[in-house]
Amino acid sequence: MPFTAIPHSSRLFLDFLFQFEKVKGFYAHQPHSQAVLEYARTLAGADGYAATDAAPAAGAGFPAERRARVADVLEKQNRQWGAQSATLASIERFRQGAVACISGQQVGMLGGPLYSLLKAVSALQMAEELTAQGIAAIPVFWLATEDHDLAEIASVTLPAGCELEKLTATSDGGSDAPVGPLPLEPRIESLVERATQLLGAGWVSDALRESYRVGESYGSAFARLFTRLLAGTGMVLVDPMENELHAIAQPLFTAAAERAEELDQALLERGKALHIAGYHEQVRVTPESTLLFSLEGNRRTVLHRAGDGFMLGAQRISRREVLDQIAAHPEQFSANVLLRPVMQDYLFPTAVYFGGPAELAYFAQAAVVYEKLLGRMTPVMPRLSATIISPAMDDLLARYRLSFGDLFHGSERVCELLASRVLAPGLREALHEAKESLQSHLTVLRAELQSLDPTLVDAAARSERKMLYQLAKIGAKAGRAELRHNKGLTQDAHHVLTELFPHKELQERVLPVIYFLAQYGPELITELKKAAAPQCPGHQIIRL
Repeated sequence: MPFTAIPHSSRLFLDFLFQFEKVKGFYAHQPHSQAVLEYARTLAGADGYAATDAAPAAGAGFPAERRARVADVLEKQNRQWGAQSATLASIERFRQGAVACISGQQVGMLGGPLYSLLKAVSALQMAEELTAQGIAAIPVFWLATEDHDLAEIASVTLPAGCELEKLTATSDGGSDAPVGPLPLEPRIESLVERATQLLGAGWVSDALRESYRVGESYGSAFARLFTRLLAGTGMVLVDPMENELHAIAQPLFTAAAERAEELDQALLERGKALHIAGYHEQVRVTPESTLLFSLEGNRRTVLHRAGDGFMLGAQRISRREVLDQIAAHPEQFSANVLLRPVMQDYLFPTAVYFGGPAELAYFAQAAVVYEKLLGRMTPVMPRLSATIISPAMDDLLARYRLSFGDLFHGSERVCELLASRVLAPGLREALHEAKESLQSHLTVLRAELQSLDPTLVDAAARSERKMLYQLAKIGAKAGRAELRHNKGLTQDAHHVLTELFPHKELQERVLPVIYFLAQYGPELITELKKAAAPQCPGHQIIRL
């Protein structure tokens, strides 16, 4: 299904996919695999490995010392989470010079929504494709542990029959603390127990119990779960809150502070250009903005510009003080949403980043930060977008002759559609014949009126619309009467909507990864990789 038919698709995202000429001033690469392949080749040397400072390729080299330090962190983290041999082999390929295909997500409760897996699968598939083309590549999943919106990630929504049940891990409304290190509360045990009841016994429930337990944090539990769910795929996870990664990225943080005015001005100009082109900014930028947060105690505090210095909360500090703090304690600083992808691509020789529609819109702004700080911009691609339809759901759709697009009109309309399609055959045929007869007779009438007085044709057309509307109202009333007599129709409608368009949103945004892997097993990852392979610029309907 094309994204043009999906509710709430932004104009910038649609133009990025289908009318790239309109947005080419905001993005450096077109969104297709050939562009990724060409860029990856500029990163790679003749032997298919990414260039280093000792052996630069046509594109920007990637320092060997930086690569070795990042590889050490990856190995330490992934071993800690229980990584298997395939992941450790990916890290070794990275150490030897492989490029990275990256996606990432917030560390949502129990693995987060389905799109977390769709992102991972997109990176997996592209890494395999590049490797098959002779360019060594590994998949990387960036855990957004530095985000500070606890309320956004602390819940999971699971189907419970025809209803949706929301499970929440904390009563804390959230603070400005990064979510990754926050410890799980004791209530996590009952939450996992309820989730496993809904999912049933099996490997996913076992993985949940092994990962989400007292003593783990939001970040470590997510990492342990994804390590188990993606075992054998070669996926490498990375937690950016590691102090060593901040130390490696220290020159980038320093540049962001030193060049704060220049970067802010470039972002303000980019914002104006987006508005002139008819788009809107994803991130609001002001004349006081910077790209950095500082960790004050346990609070993530925005660093603002103030004259020749900065404001940190209510405290005014000089530029020299900020630069000295970054040099001495880089772990106390982190990137905002526009610097985050640049930091990611400072740490990795990134061939491509896969994101959702909103993320890809961020890159229209982040492009100027890339240009200023890295001198290049990574290709970005839409992640796999999909709705998974089970055999039971497929049977319901077929029984009522429902299309996926019918679900976008809300529960009341879906109920009416179901009712209209199970009306008594005689009544359904009578309504159909009445409509056809009315249209046929009015066609003849319009022809006669055209001969008599053409000015009457418009009046007849208006009357026809009114009569057809009234006839449709009769059909709708008959459908509502059927609903009153047949309670199973409402239940079926709610069942379809709960699983395929929950809360009036795409399934991938509401239902969790674990729900689908529990049903279909690890083989689902293979099926999703097949769906990702064609790089379809639309929303896929996958029947399993």
